[in-house]
Amino acid sequence: MLRRIHHAAIICFSYTVSKHFYTEVLGLQIVAEHYREARKSFKLDLALPDGSQIELFSFQDAPPRPSYPEARGLRHLAFEVDDVAACKAALEAKGVPVEVIRVDEYTNRRFFFFADPDGLPLELCESSAA
Repeated sequence: MLRRIHHAAIICFSYTVSKHFYTEVLGLQIVAEHYREARKSFKLDLALPDGSQIELFSFQDAPPRPSYPEARGLRHLAFEVDDVAACKAALEAKGVPVEVIRVDEYTNRRFFFFADPDGLPLELCESSAA
């Protein structure tokens, strides 16, 4: 019955910093942006080229996400790209710290990790084996 992932929701600490990161650094397109006065919260809908979306939320006093050592829950969010090396270079040019490119032992696809402004682990993986 499931067909695809429609969206992933992310809670950020600084709405301004995270909005810049996801739109200007990663290049996601803004679909809608709302401020919810009752919650003192922003909600930003961002689209990827395939139609999937990221919902970016800001909530006052949201606790930090435990990451290292890894905790239960969502481990990381992965995006497919055509050229991992080019994307790595582009992120580095924008001052984003990235890990080394590795090769998945099962798929032979190249990938690397980096983090969003709140430390959420993000992965870029190549669409096919190199």
